[in-house]
Amino acid sequence: MKKGIVYYRDQVAGSLERDASGFVFSYDPAYLANSSLPDISATLPKRTDAYRSPYLFSFFYGLLAEGAQKDMQCRELKIDERDHFTRLLETSAYGAIGAVYVKPAV
Repeated sequence: MKKGIVYYRDQVAGSLERDASGFVFSYDPAYLANSSLPDISATLPKRTDAYRSPYLFSFFYGLLAEGAQKDMQCRELKIDERDHFTRLLETSAYGAIGAVYVKPAV
């Protein structure tokens, strides 16, 4: 199982995991408790129950580079171009557009 920590600006917002059945996104309890912090996405509103999907959530997929940038990332980091989750974990914290990014859990 691979896992990433999802950040909103520099605040831990939740976790994103890939397991045998697909993907799971869960908000962090401290993030949920702070009413001044927004949903990370309109498609992933704040809630205590985890979100589950057989595919990488479209919001997170939208954080990935495309075209020549994608090709360069896959080549230099030796990531299969179809492995969107690994690419998200390895690249979204560097040069992400917007306030949300994902880092690998340690």
